[in-house]
Amino acid sequence: MIHRLPVMLDRQWRAQAEEMLGKAPEKPAERYNLVVPRSACPHCGAEIKAHQNIPVVSYLLLGGKCANCKARISPRYPIVELGTAVLSAAVVWRFGWHWQSIAALFFTWALVALTVIDLDHQILPDIITLPLLWLGLLASLCWHADLMPPAPVDPRSAILGAATGYLSLWLVYWAFKIATGKEGMGYGDFKLFAAFGAWMGWQMLPLIILLSAFAGAVIGILLIVLRGRDRNIPIPFGPYLAAAGWIALMWGPQIVGGYLSLSGLDR
Repeated sequence: MIHRLPVMLDRQWRAQAEEMLGKAPEKPAERYNLVVPRSACPHCGAEIKAHQNIPVVSYLLLGGKCANCKARISPRYPIVELGTAVLSAAVVWRFGWHWQSIAALFFTWALVALTVIDLDHQILPDIITLPLLWLGLLASLCWHADLMPPAPVDPRSAILGAATGYLSLWLVYWAFKIATGKEGMGYGDFKLFAAFGAWMGWQMLPLIILLSAFAGAVIGILLIVLRGRDRNIPIPFGPYLAAAGWIALMWGPQIVGGYLSLSGLDR
């Protein structure tokens, strides 16, 4: 999905633009979705068979090369697959065998996809962020006091969280744009932050934005200092927001409680 979804969206946008301009496509568009066509080597075009497409295992058995042309396969594929497996195992370990774990797994997989897509294309597709938002609101209907925090939360906290998450970054966006004439973030960031509010309530939003801003600032400074990155080149904010949201899902109440305890604000 990480590779195919941006291609699907690009084709959809191009088709819509051509339709608005009254241009007929030169030839019928090739069917392309999450299932069709079958995965193929980007170098020689050879179809990848089912036994060659097993996450991580196939990469190791093939020695990181295409079975047909022996071209090098990017190690990013097994890294993303292994990282997703580790995060999924951590979710199950954290929440146990419960429907809450299933919800948290979908939440985690969505964040992994959004992170890599944003790094590659600087977009957070609505087709992922909006269902994530609605699922968080719907999950709040299943809330009861015995569930392990922080997700899902009660409907009141979820609705307030979704509204607060979206509007807070929307206001920051316009304040920055009015002050500098530049866009500091995209609308996908607002929707993702709203989804976090829907899943974990407005109470977790300060922690998430602080963690993401800190991580973004540190990594941005390191990129400028160590790699000489032009500070005018935009850095996607979605990956930092996703990482902070996942940390809050896993340990948000403990982090907030520890901070309040150290600062004496819990007395």
